[in-house]
Amino acid sequence: MGKLFGTDGIRGTINKELTIELAQKMGQAIGTFFGKGSTILIGRDARAGGDMYTRSVESGLLSAGVKVYEGGFAPTPALQYAVKTLGYDAGVIITASHNPAEYNGIKVIDKDGVEISRDKENEIEDIYFSGKFYSEDWRTLTFDVKKEDRVVDNYVKGVLSHVDVEKIKKKEFKVLIDGANSVGSITSPIVARELGCKIYGINTNLDPLFTARTPEPTFNSLKETASLAKELKVDLGVAHDGDADRAIFIDSLGRVQWGDRSGALLSYWASTKESGYPRRIFTAVSSSVLVQDYLKKYNIEVVWTKVGSVDIAHKLMEEKGIAGFEENGGFIFPLHQYVRDGAMSFALMLEMLASENISSAELFDNLPKYYTVKTKVHINKDTNVEKIYEAVKSAYPGDIVTIDGVKVITPDYWFLVRKSGTEPIVRVMVEAKNEEKAQNLANDLVKLVGSLV
Repeated sequence: MGKLFGTDGIRGTINKELTIELAQKMGQAIGTFFGKGSTILIGRDARAGGDMYTRSVESGLLSAGVKVYEGGFAPTPALQYAVKTLGYDAGVIITASHNPAEYNGIKVIDKDGVEISRDKENEIEDIYFSGKFYSEDWRTLTFDVKKEDRVVDNYVKGVLSHVDVEKIKKKEFKVLIDGANSVGSITSPIVARELGCKIYGINTNLDPLFTARTPEPTFNSLKETASLAKELKVDLGVAHDGDADRAIFIDSLGRVQWGDRSGALLSYWASTKESGYPRRIFTAVSSSVLVQDYLKKYNIEVVWTKVGSVDIAHKLMEEKGIAGFEENGGFIFPLHQYVRDGAMSFALMLEMLASENISSAELFDNLPKYYTVKTKVHINKDTNVEKIYEAVKSAYPGDIVTIDGVKVITPDYWFLVRKSGTEPIVRVMVEAKNEEKAQNLANDLVKLVGSLV
């Protein structure tokens, strides 16, 4: 049996691995799983092929007797929040999140707004591959797809309900929003406006081809955004990925701050909210050790997990804690919802700045200092990833963690070599207390991994 669901949903190259036939059959499988008469909300980001896949999945859902409602363009967390708060049985999001422009994908959301569990993914895959779809009798196929026009307004109100709007308004922050030419361009400017910000925008038109920058917010893809933030002297910049569940921040000096740095700060801020949750956070093994260094002074425990928001979200739901996050900018604030949420992260960061009464540069400078290099190596379908992992373990001594990939920790540096769950690449993440050491180590690891592809 094949495997369709990856780290976070189903993804593939448009009209190649991800065909309209696959999308339609997946709609049938999803509809069969949730059952006749269930209500499912579907939405999409701005990617090429989005409308095509929406129609394909919808036809499959309808054939299984599901009542389908269409939310249109919306960030993934906005649709998730709508599923949870507007009474839907499930949701489907047509998105490939941060993947390159030629990709699209399908993500399935449970009744609580969270991505379905791994067990439920397996059940839907079993239905898909067995072809045992429920097929509704023609006489009852009278329900047409209906529009759901409350998604964006409902989401914005939800985000604002968790922050002190008046306190933030008094600061009259200047902000720069990079919407990645996708759906974050719809919601984050509204949130900023409601918080009294003066708003500048870059990459805020919807562009299905992502011609301005890649959908993934990285140090390289955000060079122009960071330069503009510095030139405009904004108080804070925020950059989203293709479906706006991530937020990468740019401080008041124009420096791109990676997601585990913002995650550490936001975790502390979450601990000041009235939650009653245990003082612990959950983050992937790909996050920096600075998270532990910073949060230990606030008596907040750090629990390492596998990479992937699905695993982090379900761990957080089961064991409880004040926050969860990934180093890629995905932050989970349980008081709002158990999913990554770019606009919620943005609002919380503005509230923290307003309350701490310091600049964003000063805020980030409170964190331990490490130099970061993130890169990747493309692999083939026949690449022996386990051989790569063994070679890395042999070449580099230190404390080795194998929860997900190979993480090596030493007093002066740490790195993670890990196969992506969504792309044919091996990710290499390095941090060191010396900038030259970080870059040299990253170069050496890329050579090592590349020699074994």
